Amino acid sequence: MLKKLIRIFVPKKSRSRQDGPNILKAGEHTIKSRHISSAASKIVDILEENKFQAYVVGGCIRDILLDRHPKDFDVATNATPEEVKALFRRSRIVGRRFQIVHVHMGRDIVEVTTFRANHSASGGRQGVRSDQGMLLRDNVFGDITEDAQRRDFTVNALYYQPRSNTLYDYANGLDDIARRQLRIIGDPETRFREDPVRMLRAARFAGKLGFSVEAATAAPIGALAPLLRDIPPARLFDEWLKLFLSGYALDTFHVLREFGLFEELFPSIDPLLDSDDGFNLRFVEQALGNTDARIRDGKRVTPAFLLAALLWPMVVKVTRHYLERGENPAMAVQKAGGQVVAQQIDRIAIPRRFSMPMREIWDMQQRLPLRYGRRAEHLVELPRFRAGYDFILLREQAGEDLGGLGRWWTLYQEAGDSERLTMVKALDNKSEGDKRRRRRPRRPPAGSGQS
Repeated sequence: MLKKLIRIFVPKKSRSRQDGPNILKAGEHTIKSRHISSAASKIVDILEENKFQAYVVGGCIRDILLDRHPKDFDVATNATPEEVKALFRRSRIVGRRFQIVHVHMGRDIVEVTTFRANHSASGGRQGVRSDQGMLLRDNVFGDITEDAQRRDFTVNALYYQPRSNTLYDYANGLDDIARRQLRIIGDPETRFREDPVRMLRAARFAGKLGFSVEAATAAPIGALAPLLRDIPPARLFDEWLKLFLSGYALDTFHVLREFGLFEELFPSIDPLLDSDDGFNLRFVEQALGNTDARIRDGKRVTPAFLLAALLWPMVVKVTRHYLERGENPAMAVQKAGGQVVAQQIDRIAIPRRFSMPMREIWDMQQRLPLRYGRRAEHLVELPRFRAGYDFILLREQAGEDLGGLGRWWTLYQEAGDSERLTMVKALDNKSEGDKRRRRRPRRPPAGSGQS
């Protein structure tokens, strides 16, 4: 199968070329012009009509070759951001460190990037590096050959010309696609130091595509993982969304842990994953697997719920600490939630629109067991009830014994008014019976001499 894929993607005569890209014309590759979004094709046409070079590039081409359906299409060109903006009325330049142009075409937004060059190249805009080698500004423009060498992984250095149906492979990426491996372009340590987020991208692509990480590419990741601490927390939150809300969270999680990257994103959680007889790990894996399943089924997912699950082991640990100090359960959870969020946002900047629902979900874990009297009727009407209930089900799915709490709330939601009253009354009767048994004095044993 491997040899067949290589033969289909890369004709032997093309693979042997060393002086330029492998060029595959129509019939020598599996891409058809219909696979490319009409918006991206139109942007390429307009750029070429105005005497610029333009190609559909990167991950979308990789995914088409893997028989996947790309979500986004990117265009690369030798036009500068200002020249691109001048051609498209509905467009805007975004980014400072790495300028791109968002072009609105109908309902689609296409990212258009200018060919990048090495920082040693003359002309263009100056690039800026930190003392650690990180690129702080990367707007040095060049030609397509230089641009290909500046891309991160070989499988992303693929350029496609829709009008001629020609594919250009500048880094033997087709070989790596056929071998299902991820290989960085250039010296791995240098490239990861330039942008430590590339390590997260390696984990994401490996998890998403089911690729292995080529040995030389993988070698420096463990030692360089701490460089992620220098990345702004807001950028890491954006990367977290891509890592865990793209439908491959569980596989990506395993890759992140393998390379020591998860602990850089969640430093307080990683040490807890193998504690509590493995429950914490099962719980997190269950949450990630459920998220992937919902995405595959086209159902809505929310970052707040998944973040609440990822941070839950630490919330439980800190809650126990406050309980041991004499706090009541509700206050203990509230204090623990605030402390855990405050610690985490130093690494990943969780927006308030997500951190507040997270804390409400944790709070519901204390409130949902209290179903007596009119409490159940009140709880089911709360805005965060459904998320709190789903969280209870998640805990039970992972193996936590909650005394059938999830099943009770499932039946309560399905029941009519009279059935609900009966269910609550049964709980009230059981509670009263438990209280009487606790209050009943123990009869002294016969012959004890007590009266």
